[in-house]
Amino acid sequence: QVLLVESGGGLVQAGGSLRLSCAASGSIFSSNAMGWYRQAPGKQREPVATITKSSITNYADSVKGRFTISRDNAKNTLYLQMNNLKAEDTAVYYCNGVIPNFSYDRVEWGQGTLVTVSS
Repeated sequence: QVLLVESGGGLVQAGGSLRLSCAASGSIFSSNAMGWYRQAPGKQREPVATITKSSITNYADSVKGRFTISRDNAKNTLYLQMNNLKAEDTAVYYCNGVIPNFSYDRVEWGQGTLVTVSS
């Protein structure tokens, strides 16, 4: 069973920062690349950032230079440091393995953590 527990969301003013955490079960975390995803109201889920087991990272263009993904392999925990937040970053944020978008409906997700950025 996949266990994904996201935390750290909240309400923040534009320009502010938040750090999200994701506690993942070892079965999904230990040997896999991981990613953060988000789903804004009325929009489809989209990838935000990914990180390989050896910490090679990749970011969506919309968050490059503002967000940093990292992982602690000893703790099976994924992080997303979000700086200079914008109103358009408002969404529910999820973590998971690296999932192709056509498979989003076929995998289990955690409850997510809501990030609300006020302008």
